[in-house]
Amino acid sequence: METTKEYLLKRIIGEIVLSDIPGEAMRRWREIFGISQLELAKKMKVSPSVISDYEGGRRKSPGSIFIKRYVSSLIEIDEEKGGKILERFSVISKSRSDAILDICEFSSPIVLEKLVKAVDGEFIVYEELSSKYILGYTVVDSIKAIMSMSGSDFIQLIGSTSERAIIFTNTSTGRSPMVAIRVAPIKPSAVILHGIRKLDKLAVELAKIERIPLIISKKENIKELIDSLHRI
Repeated sequence: METTKEYLLKRIIGEIVLSDIPGEAMRRWREIFGISQLELAKKMKVSPSVISDYEGGRRKSPGSIFIKRYVSSLIEIDEEKGGKILERFSVISKSRSDAILDICEFSSPIVLEKLVKAVDGEFIVYEELSSKYILGYTVVDSIKAIMSMSGSDFIQLIGSTSERAIIFTNTSTGRSPMVAIRVAPIKPSAVILHGIRKLDKLAVELAKIERIPLIISKKENIKELIDSLHRI
């Protein structure tokens, strides 16, 4: 059985490799771990400028060997500091909030467009990103999430990778979910809203700012939505 460390290592590497902007994904994960470029460079025994150039896109995309060293070093440094980030991610395999109605990690990546078709979705912004790959989805009851989840619980929505779609149900305008996405340290690859009666303009603007595809699902009810997702 995979340990949290092994699972997280595999998922972060996969996310960076699949990212349209791998350097940005690397930087985001380094910041999640709270590790400086200097500290990471010392661990990897490279110049800090190497880390800076890859994260800033000034070097062409790093190879798989470098990415594995990069991610392994983040995890090792975290372990040396007491494993706080590993512990945060370990909650994924433990009890989860009842606001999460369904969560899935795909055995292999699928294009976002396939998921959108499954939920009878309509793109509001960034339809041009429909061919990007995602590694999973989370279905969330927006009302329960607002009532019971703290900011630190948001990691449960992301699962083991941010290369996923978060599907918010019971949201009439989409404003609250997008505000939560805006302030969250980890961003999903796409947001799908179900139950929309009148889409809030701020929700759309926040999706544009974060460059996150925003989709509205036209499925009749939550059961039909989840059943369709299970058929992917």
